[in-house]
Amino acid sequence: MSNTKTLPPSKLAHVVLKTNFLDRQTQFYCNFLGARVVYDGPFMKLMTYDDEHHRIAVVQLPETTPKDHQSSGLMHIAFTFDSLSDLCKAYRQRKEVGITPGWCVNHGPTTSMYYQDVDGNQLETQVDNMTPEEATAYMETEQYNNNVFGRDFDPEELCTALERGEEEAELMKIGEVGPRGMEAAPEIDAMMKRGTVGV
Repeated sequence: MSNTKTLPPSKLAHVVLKTNFLDRQTQFYCNFLGARVVYDGPFMKLMTYDDEHHRIAVVQLPETTPKDHQSSGLMHIAFTFDSLSDLCKAYRQRKEVGITPGWCVNHGPTTSMYYQDVDGNQLETQVDNMTPEEATAYMETEQYNNNVFGRDFDPEELCTALERGEEEAELMKIGEVGPRGMEAAPEIDAMMKRGTVGV
């Protein structure tokens, strides 16, 4: 192995997804991310939600087949919010248009809500519970090694507790959790499928 380190990029610019449902996927991402369409073509749509010219692209190509959930490849795309309040606000707004998460979990380093888009691509919305240094240190603990998934939570209970005035920092603590390994994967997969797309 070479000791030469490749120059890393300055940022991740965008994600491109193939789809069989161009208009539905475009509407989904506009709703999900509060995005706007910056290019509206017959087989490709480009969207952004910030200062980047496009963050998400959806492309409909001939002979695109449905997603195979058993194949290797990208597992999910994650989007970070600045606070638990913002995560809950976005959760409430998505719920109003029929988009609900299938799995909500405190991983320790993050509090996360997982969704699926029209084609079944998984999306994570999260807030950082720790600084990068604290998260790295936590991932070196026996607790994390015994349970990399974390502790599930009910988004309604969490967001209602926050609205009642409970402290964000307290609600974001994972606390002590027992072991949870790959035997939980089928249960998590079943939870993911209970989310709604709402388009």
